[in-house]
Amino acid sequence: MTTSATVTRTAGRPRRSRSPRAGIALTAKYLSLVLASAVVLVPLLVVFLTSLKTAQEATNTGPLTLPEHWFNLGNYATAFSEGQMLSGFVNTTIILVVSTTGTVLIGSMTAYAIDRFEFRLKKLVMAMFLVATLVPSVTTQVATFQIISDMGAFNTRWAPILLYLGTDIVSIYVFLQFIRSIPISLDEAARLDGANSFTIYRRIILPMLKPAIATVVIIKGISVYNDFYIPFLYMPSSDLGTISTSLFRFKGPFGAHWETISAGTILVILPTLAVFLFLQRFIYSGFAAGSTK
Repeated sequence: MTTSATVTRTAGRPRRSRSPRAGIALTAKYLSLVLASAVVLVPLLVVFLTSLKTAQEATNTGPLTLPEHWFNLGNYATAFSEGQMLSGFVNTTIILVVSTTGTVLIGSMTAYAIDRFEFRLKKLVMAMFLVATLVPSVTTQVATFQIISDMGAFNTRWAPILLYLGTDIVSIYVFLQFIRSIPISLDEAARLDGANSFTIYRRIILPMLKPAIATVVIIKGISVYNDFYIPFLYMPSSDLGTISTSLFRFKGPFGAHWETISAGTILVILPTLAVFLFLQRFIYSGFAAGSTK
């Protein structure tokens, strides 16, 4: 009886009207989300529509004008063949796999040594890592180019691989945050069983760094895949072009074939989009775990 009366009184209460300030805040929130989505999606839509147009349509119609034929795939065939996209995918895959694997090993080993061992100048080493992240890379390009040239790595795949391996300080900090959350008691128990430092790293530390490894691999992979400056500068040979430099071949002395460039851009975007959609949960979980550990 009491319950029904309470429900009746509750149901009879008038609903509180939303204040004008709350309505304005809600409208502003959704408006900002719509604008942010438009900033990201409209350029992609323009590129996609241009990739389906003929050369005349791309020149004489607006960027958001629909193509006359939706199944015009000739631009994609031209981009793939004349842009040497296949060799670009092969070179990019080789550089990407070697660079990300080396980054994971070097970054995790360095973070393990910094966190688990005490040595002289440890704070100085950490300070130098921080300084290295603050120095603009463009200021050291002359010296870097001379070093790569003296090593004989210029115009080979080793040039970008060495640069990607030697300039990723962020991965060390990512692994360091995760390693600090692993109890030292696990190391001590393993040492009592006769395990050395490398065995502890290989059998205990590395398997527990899976979220950090996924985060570093995805971020590093996207960075290497999208990079244009380093492959363009250190691998000028057409046979060693990457997926990013392949698009540059369509720009000729008589103008740019934007419909072909747009088709090549879509071909470049599709793999990264598929990988991101498949592995996005690892990115979010990796960042969330790193921020709470």
